[in-house]
Amino acid sequence: MPRSPHGGVETPVNTRRGPAIVQADMTILLEVDHPDYEPARDALASFAELVKSPEHIHTYRVSPLSLWNAAASGVTAANVLDALERFSRYDVPPLVKSEVAEYISRYGRLELEERGGEFVLTSRDATLLKLVTQQKSAAPYFAGMLDDHTALLAKGARGWLKQALVKIGFPVEDLAGYTPGAPLALKLRDATAGGKPFGLRRYQQQAGEIFYAGGGPRGGSGVVVLPCGACKTIVGMAAMALTQCHTLVLTANVVAVRQWIRELLDKTSLKPEQVAEYTGDAKGIAPVTVATYQIVTYRKRKSEEYPHFEIFRKGDWGLIIYDEVHLLPAPVFRATAEIQGRRRLGLTATLVREDGAEEDVFSLVGPKRYDVPWRELEKQGWIAEADCTEVRVDLPAEQRMPYVMAGQRDQYRIAAENHLKLDVLDALLQLHAGDQVLVITQYLDQLREAARRFNLPVIEGKTPTRQREDLYARFRNGEVRALAVSKVGNFAIDLPDANVMVQLSGTFGSRQEEAQRLGRILRPKTDGSLAHFYTVITRESRDQDFGANRQLFLVEQGYRYAVVDAKDVLEARFVPAQRAAAGATP
Repeated sequence: MPRSPHGGVETPVNTRRGPAIVQADMTILLEVDHPDYEPARDALASFAELVKSPEHIHTYRVSPLSLWNAAASGVTAANVLDALERFSRYDVPPLVKSEVAEYISRYGRLELEERGGEFVLTSRDATLLKLVTQQKSAAPYFAGMLDDHTALLAKGARGWLKQALVKIGFPVEDLAGYTPGAPLALKLRDATAGGKPFGLRRYQQQAGEIFYAGGGPRGGSGVVVLPCGACKTIVGMAAMALTQCHTLVLTANVVAVRQWIRELLDKTSLKPEQVAEYTGDAKGIAPVTVATYQIVTYRKRKSEEYPHFEIFRKGDWGLIIYDEVHLLPAPVFRATAEIQGRRRLGLTATLVREDGAEEDVFSLVGPKRYDVPWRELEKQGWIAEADCTEVRVDLPAEQRMPYVMAGQRDQYRIAAENHLKLDVLDALLQLHAGDQVLVITQYLDQLREAARRFNLPVIEGKTPTRQREDLYARFRNGEVRALAVSKVGNFAIDLPDANVMVQLSGTFGSRQEEAQRLGRILRPKTDGSLAHFYTVITRESRDQDFGANRQLFLVEQGYRYAVVDAKDVLEARFVPAQRAAAGATP
């Protein structure tokens, strides 16, 4: 008799041919070529994390945090187990069933409430409450027990305790409510300032309403996960219209600050004097203030306090919006722990953080409240359909020995800056001569070499803001057809007509960066055409290894990479998917 992968005798193996193999270590193997792959992938995405995605079998991991995020967004243990049973090839191991039920049940067993101006932690389970109050990491945040089911928090401990309890393994549901903040009358327009019709898309309205939750204590903090190009800024505006209060917006850079301000004035009833910029260039404070993470975390010396943390106290904020919350700098977590009485909305395309601080986002900003699979919005026409292609080049003979002799970090740079990638770029620029192309790199030497060779305008970190905005404007009106951008191009660029990106190098294996870069070309195209995302990789190198990790994000969202040889691109044998579908020939 054949045996199941989790032990024991398995009666006829082929009586159920689901695409997934659920293992007792909480990992799930998913067969890519199975006819039920797509619905299984979409089901797993709601409660599991993709950890490996080779060609035929993808590996997911179910973790406490993935289950708590699922629970916070309304997924039950029954939902999870039903999906596992439905798609599993073999019986789901009993240990997996019990672990899923156990971890999901932990969310909300501890509740944080406000009573008479003080905060208390409550639980129906007196033993559990006693256990957590005695934990070394949590004990300093308690001021004593009021009764068997109620513990009094120390002053100012609300955020720090929530952070500690997640690490202990018992996330608290915060029902203590929020300060209303100074009132601000704000309406969304029916038409933009330029006269174009405007209204919330259904998913934007749903995201705002689920975050706000009718103004009750179960809403008001959490993260909305939507693709780049899905207009997360408008979700922020929807939350502002519901909360009707003074708002602080934190975002990635000055360009993003000014984009937020333009959007607010274009699509809401706010007047210019009600919106201020707080950056290195200006230190305005208004009912709606938009600041950069960089200015908030600026300090002259490591030994001093952060002088701009006072922005959190300068205004009577009722809502704080963390744009690109996956980039939230570690020091801002400290400030966020101290302002748990303010409503907090995180906006992001991915919950993955390269520093592993997903638990801190969960505990201090809030759990995932809403997300929509990228491919679902693609099918609805809200973001462009994307074709993803990896082009593999050889390492030149003269670089092979230096590569072998180098340390791992230098090996990556040698492979990432492979000069043969520029030949591929040349061919792709010719192939997409009529398109709007972004060329993006990690390394400035590579960026500048590409710009010199192909006469491309360059945007990098030291490019003045005014010059950046001018180049973006010329790109938007078609005067500039291709731009070379450094990693500053990862974030908050409003270039709706960009439809091709060529990535020559990236930040090692950063999945969040891959999400941001693909997002730069996902605004829906007026002609319904595909967006094309190319990543040029050096074969059999650290570059390829890191590329495989970045690819995880795209696979999570339902995209499949086509892998092609550089020779096919250079010799014009490669045809992009859209043209191939139309029957074009090279």
